Amino acid sequence: MEVDDEDGGNQDGHWIPLSDLMTGLMIMFLLLAVAYMTRVEAESANIKEVAIAYNEVRDQLYEDLKREFKEDLPRWKAQIVKADLAVQFTEPEVLFASGSSDLRDNFKNILNDFFPRYIAILTSPKYRESITEIRIEGHTSSEWYTGSSDLQAYFNNMALSQERTRSTLSFALTLPQVRREESWLREHLTANGLSSSRLIRTADGQEDAKRSRRVEFRVRTDAENRIAKILEFSQ
Repeated sequence: MEVDDEDGGNQDGHWIPLSDLMTGLMIMFLLLAVAYMTRVEAESANIKEVAIAYNEVRDQLYEDLKREFKEDLPRWKAQIVKADLAVQFTEPEVLFASGSSDLRDNFKNILNDFFPRYIAILTSPKYRESITEIRIEGHTSSEWYTGSSDLQAYFNNMALSQERTRSTLSFALTLPQVRREESWLREHLTANGLSSSRLIRTADGQEDAKRSRRVEFRVRTDAENRIAKILEFSQ
């Protein structure tokens, strides 16, 4: 019996260190889980803070643009989209001749009025440091000359939309009224031809060919870059 007790005691002696090891591992895993959850919560809080700041900048900028141009938008056949801060010029007959990248005189007159006032707002102390890009985007319908395949029409419209945005950028950037901001604009102003990749559609889902042929001025802020840095740091 004493031997049995001694053997049992030895078995207990083996189990006690093992149970201590398991307890230690559980505590370690628990601490890791808590640390991970804390880190995720901190990152979520940072992203939420950036998102709130972006919404505030977007809302303020939208209101300032609307206040500045509300009297002009109807006669320009233009509108401001709050969701992405895009100023859309959607009257193709005013912008370019069919198949051409040369600016019509009416569009030149619009740009001469619109662009300096637009840049004055974006370069004001209120927004200047938040702006990362001003995109001039050229959009077309999916249409091209009869006999072209859909893919060929897409390529042809891509070339046309790129030429049109370059023409628009060239004219806008050389306006005397914005010369003092030329260096800043060369760093932030880009021309982007997007062909028919972002069509405007009617309520029943059909392509609105006329409204799809447009030029947009779109603003990007530093919110995307700040969120990307937070995610990069977390990896």
